[in-house]
Amino acid sequence: MDIKEKIEELVEKIKSDDGLLAKFKADPIKVIEELVGVDLPDEKLEALADGIKAKISMDKLGDALGGLKGLFGK
Repeated sequence: MDIKEKIEELVEKIKSDDGLLAKFKADPIKVIEELVGVDLPDEKLEALADGIKAKISMDKLGDALGGLKGLFGK
């Protein structure tokens, strides 16, 4: 599986569960280990965690910008 695909999969799981999202914000490495079912060194998971954080942030930004678009009637 491609790392990009894995990030997308994990982002969807995390975003769909508010409790999981809160746990991810508090301890992203632990949540990723739980979701993938593999105990890897933290250094290996940090890049994955950073990718997930970036994707979640970009999705939130896109949602906010979509809301602003409605303010201007477009």
